[in-house]
Amino acid sequence: MKEKYFLAALLISLSIVSTGTDAAHHEKAANDYKEGQQAVLDAFGWDFSKAEITTEKITENIHVLFGYGGNILVSTGEDGVLLVDDQFPQLKNKILRSIRKLGGKSIDYIINTHWHFDHAEGNNAFGPDGARIVAHENSRHMMLNPKPINLSFIVYPQQPYPLDAVPEITFKDQMNLHLNGDRIELYHFGNAHTMGDAAVYLRDSNVLHMGDVFNMAGPPFIDADNGGSIDGMISFCEEILKVINDETVVVPGHGPISTTQDIQNYIDKLVVVKDRIAVQIAAGKNLQEIQDSDPAREWREEFGEGPFIAGLVDRAYAGMIK
Repeated sequence: MKEKYFLAALLISLSIVSTGTDAAHHEKAANDYKEGQQAVLDAFGWDFSKAEITTEKITENIHVLFGYGGNILVSTGEDGVLLVDDQFPQLKNKILRSIRKLGGKSIDYIINTHWHFDHAEGNNAFGPDGARIVAHENSRHMMLNPKPINLSFIVYPQQPYPLDAVPEITFKDQMNLHLNGDRIELYHFGNAHTMGDAAVYLRDSNVLHMGDVFNMAGPPFIDADNGGSIDGMISFCEEILKVINDETVVVPGHGPISTTQDIQNYIDKLVVVKDRIAVQIAAGKNLQEIQDSDPAREWREEFGEGPFIAGLVDRAYAGMIK
């Protein structure tokens, strides 16, 4: 009898030690994530308490919200409020205030152009409130099984999304939705910026959201560790130009509202960078030698110095040598 009590006591004590160890591990992991996240936010100069959401009108019921992170395309109408991308959960109340000024009440639908933190972590705020979320199937997979996002000059420690913040509707190559009088076409033309990119085309309004496959705020970022490649970026942009027309209003992942000609110019510059890097890879040059040759100089001349210039070359190179 004493042995049974001893064994029971031993098992209870081991359980307490194990539980305490697990709790300490999870607390450390959470703290590490918060520190890593804050380091990235600091690198971008983002302070959510100071964030301002501004609005630009495209049509009577189509607007773009600019803030921290990716551009948000908003469709309002009798079917409710649709967001294409949703930035950060810390900006929930500021985003909702902007939506209410446009006549909306709550967020009913969200389309994620991809799974990166600055475009989709707003899911953590709006998903639990009942928003229905749509994305490419690979984005859902990466939300549940994330890997760090290597920006070359800093790494974001992407964490799994809660189940109520991941897409409940996914697609593989193409799908259509019908909301607020618009035929909304979602396209995936293979890996590009990531492995789970979606271009969102509101055909009746003739408005396109490209996510980070097309960036007008600086040099593009290629998530080479998570399926992205410069060839994929070029191909994706070429394919979407076959879908839209010269009058299409283009919303980039970051930066000002743009045109189809801006996409073509973007393609042309990406091709130049790719070709310069490819020649040097074939000649046996290493990454530092390639960086020293300044293969992305047109981007530097347009946007100035900064880590994203070297980052473009670094991530393009990483994708090309795989």
